[in-house]
Amino acid sequence: MRILGTSQWILDETGSAFLVALIGVIQLVVQIPITLWAGTLADHLDRKRLMTVSHGITALTLLALGLLNAAGLLSPFFVYIGIAITAATHMMASPAASAMIPVIIPEEDLIPANSTDTAFRNMAAILGPLLFAVIATTLDITTVFLTGSVIALISSLLPFLVKAEGKAEKPEDHAQKSQLELTLEGLRYTAKHPILPGLFLLDAGITTASFYREILPVLALGLFAGGASATGMLGAANSTGAILGSLTAVLLVGFKAKGMMVLYASFAYGFFLFGFGLANSLLIGILMIALLGAADAVTVTVRQTTVMLTTPDHMRGRAFALLVLAAQTANNVGTIWVGTWAGLIGASNTMVMGGVISIVMTALIWWLWKPIREYRSDR
Repeated sequence: MRILGTSQWILDETGSAFLVALIGVIQLVVQIPITLWAGTLADHLDRKRLMTVSHGITALTLLALGLLNAAGLLSPFFVYIGIAITAATHMMASPAASAMIPVIIPEEDLIPANSTDTAFRNMAAILGPLLFAVIATTLDITTVFLTGSVIALISSLLPFLVKAEGKAEKPEDHAQKSQLELTLEGLRYTAKHPILPGLFLLDAGITTASFYREILPVLALGLFAGGASATGMLGAANSTGAILGSLTAVLLVGFKAKGMMVLYASFAYGFFLFGFGLANSLLIGILMIALLGAADAVTVTVRQTTVMLTTPDHMRGRAFALLVLAAQTANNVGTIWVGTWAGLIGASNTMVMGGVISIVMTALIWWLWKPIREYRSDR
């Protein structure tokens, strides 16, 4: 609601695609430092309160945008300020929320828990745009902002229902360190971790070479000569496939070689990119992009669970912050990469090239990162 509402308002008021694209630049600039700080705060403060404050600020920001628009006082400057604030609060809450899952859920249930989390996120990716479309077409953008504000307010209250302790158990010297020292400590810990750097690098490399979600209209046109309806079907199929992939991860919970599961899913992702790029009909394209969503969901579920199982509680916020940072940066860079190459060599060749890079990247991580190959867990 917040992303579509702000981008739609800018497009309606200015008619400039460049000013809409500027949203991505603002979010990228804001999210990098905020995410690192958010991870440190998630390990230092009460995570439940951090989520409440973050979502509460989002609610107030969207309320302000709605009231300003209703009064005819909203301008692109205020919208960009709102985008910067809500991008920051979204990143502020994310590491804290992820770090709370292993506190609430027993270790043996973390795969189902993360699969459920991934499935609900993709359900929101389907329902959110539909809700936006209904409100924007039947009412107005002001109501979109106000509805988003109400949803964010509800989200800010939900952490109070969690009975588990929100503060991490910290080492004795934790309180003596500054925010900067704690952030650097998290970076050093993750860099020396035997598994996490390889998983983050694998995700960043594949995503950068193939990130298609933000430019689906370009791909729908280039691959299938389709318009908005084709874009909508491809997007819905991708999210539906991700939900099915999340369920598949639950079925594979007994597969102990979790590191190899990520590598197998990443190899499959690369081959599905081939299929998507070479699809000669929209129906085949819908099938391929659904399989892409499924493979991606498996890697996301196992990657998140690996962070939870191999990282101590007092360090999880910072580890998850780096996971989020790698993913968000790769998403933004990937959008630029895929969009540029689609314009130069065509959508089909770009997806095939992405498939090649994904397979090569996965093979390199498999070869170079022995701890990932050997990582096993029965949880």
